Amino acid sequence: MQRVSITNVAVVGAGYMGGGIAQVLAIAGFQVVISDADAETTRNHLERLRQEARTFEDQGLFDPGSTALVEANLRAADSLEAAVADADFIEEAVSENPAVKGPVLAAIEAAARPDAVIGSNTSTLPISGLAVNLTHAERFLGVHFSNPAPFIPGVELIAHAGTNEAAVVAAEELVARTGKLTARVTDRAGFVLNRLQYALLKEAATLVEDGVATAEDVDIVVRTTFGYRLPFFGPFAIADMAGLDIYEAGFGTLSEHYGERFATPAVLTELVASGHLGVKQDGGFVIPAGDSAPLVAYRNRAYARLGQLLRELGPAPTVGGSGTPPEALANPETPDTIEEQQR
Repeated sequence: MQRVSITNVAVVGAGYMGGGIAQVLAIAGFQVVISDADAETTRNHLERLRQEARTFEDQGLFDPGSTALVEANLRAADSLEAAVADADFIEEAVSENPAVKGPVLAAIEAAARPDAVIGSNTSTLPISGLAVNLTHAERFLGVHFSNPAPFIPGVELIAHAGTNEAAVVAAEELVARTGKLTARVTDRAGFVLNRLQYALLKEAATLVEDGVATAEDVDIVVRTTFGYRLPFFGPFAIADMAGLDIYEAGFGTLSEHYGERFATPAVLTELVASGHLGVKQDGGFVIPAGDSAPLVAYRNRAYARLGQLLRELGPAPTVGGSGTPPEALANPETPDTIEEQQR
């Protein structure tokens, strides 16, 4: 497979996720065509996406001029076949169900140019399992945007064993033009995002079931303690700053009380045994040894600025609570097409 230059994009599945992806790509300057279950549904989604862009720009959530880019670069096709016929890249964003995705992917391949790259926005399904629906699966990979696509900056790229490197590079370049960041992820169910997200929810639910805290109090702890760090640092950097020997001791306590699910990771044990304790000694997972003063200064500034933003925004409205506008309760934003809301 030769290097692919992407100008024309098709998004198949124009609901909540697919529509957001289409907006992002149109604002980045790509010529984007959407398709959904039928021509009328697709046209309705096009009007919704244009109106959303106007609203987001008026609210200051989109940069000035974004609405004009959406109106100029985004259009609706009457069929899947028409949408993908001239596309350099096609993003499938239909329901998170292999029985739905399989026939859609087969239809995309049948109608697409032989050199077009095909991506799936699946959030959990192994790419290798979806690849069996394509005859030429070397041009197929996962390109997983996160919900809501216009505002979440990370995108997972998941190649299966047969994916050609040129397809991955093309997807990286496509996402880079939108200003988002990509991470290459090995093809395992749930990838990185949802394995971590679901693991957190599972342990949070266990805490509630065990009577340790209410769901509301668990959420408070998460968003005001370690969750407060996560916009700036991932779990490895956080551990490096805390001290890997501290984490090793903590795992010892947790595994004593909760068993194998909190067993100390071998990679942590190896680092500590070799004298790598994070920032305080010889570096760790991701932060090298060296002067930590600039890092600490950035950390303190970042956390303080986040606090200022949260005070400015105020508390988040809760579903059914006094902060939720009645119209939001009467008209919940739920998917209404073949696409379901993916995480």
